[in-house]
Amino acid sequence: MKIAEVIKCLEDLAPVSLQEGYDNAGLIIGSANDDCEGIITTLDVTEEVIAEAVSKKCNLIVAHHPIIFKGLKKLNGKNYVERSVIAAIKNNIGIYAIHTNLDNVINGVNYTIAQKLNLQNVEVLSPKENTLKKLVTFSPNANAEEIRNALFTAGAGTIGKYSECSYNIEGMGTFKAGDEAEPYVGDIGRRHSENETRIEVIFPSYLQEQIIQSLKKSHPYEEVAFDIYPLSNHRNDVGSGLVGNFKEPVSGQDLLSLLKTRFGLSVVRHTTLPGKKITKVAVCGGAGSFLIPAAKAAGVDVYITSDVKYHEFFDADSTILLADIGHYESEQFTIDLLADIIRQKFPNFAVLKTETKTNPVHYFF
Repeated sequence: MKIAEVIKCLEDLAPVSLQEGYDNAGLIIGSANDDCEGIITTLDVTEEVIAEAVSKKCNLIVAHHPIIFKGLKKLNGKNYVERSVIAAIKNNIGIYAIHTNLDNVINGVNYTIAQKLNLQNVEVLSPKENTLKKLVTFSPNANAEEIRNALFTAGAGTIGKYSECSYNIEGMGTFKAGDEAEPYVGDIGRRHSENETRIEVIFPSYLQEQIIQSLKKSHPYEEVAFDIYPLSNHRNDVGSGLVGNFKEPVSGQDLLSLLKTRFGLSVVRHTTLPGKKITKVAVCGGAGSFLIPAAKAAGVDVYITSDVKYHEFFDADSTILLADIGHYESEQFTIDLLADIIRQKFPNFAVLKTETKTNPVHYFF
């Protein structure tokens, strides 16, 4: 198996195009054409994780956090990033990172948090913008069904829980073939009128090239007429954070106890406990203080995230309970998620979960 096959498996779930602008997801070290001999999943890449990969004969590390965020101008081992990169290259270890793109899909990092809390009716808290486009094309009536099927197969036409969605209008198209043309219908040099179907479908932006290629392959015309429009609509399954409900309301004290138990916490930083029971919950793994306004707007009772700064706790404004459970702690189960994704696709391949605890934060009591 090639590393490229593992990459495709991961990007089918969370395309790199869904990452945030500051991120550096994708294959960071190594070649996609290399054979994959073994895989280790991890939250972070450190020298210890690379040593573990070497000892277990795994030549691909699949991590949540990219080892390289900014450009490296020198590689002389002055910090853990440079030392890790040097160790990976020396030992021919590939490193692939799947970061905010995995955060931004509904069944990604935040869904693992929601599962640990048994949340019901889960949906995206803050939908990501500019993720949808519309294709409009024109087909001879007799070929419209074949073209629609090709577009649906390529990933177009899904709206929420519905697939194979399209809008179709029959009308009259005209064209005149030039001297060097090879027209499917009509004669060179004479205007031709053809009964055609206007087909409209919505598709995820990252599938644009795939959609266009499928259109051209299935269309009988030598020159395929089509328009692509950006949409302001949101995809319901792409964006930051998740919101859901407890099956039965819980007290603030019980919620904190639940967090400590389910996430193995020794401490939870939080705002004042509410005087009412908690039902509606928002979650965001990692640094999620940017979603406090969205959580408040969604009318949640509690927002669970990490890396909240002192003054950001004031932003809760006594309208929601804000609970900071720690960055590593909120994303720790991503290691299991990554292993499960790969194992489901390649059930007979060795996929290991790191035994190295990479959390750099410790607590003294």
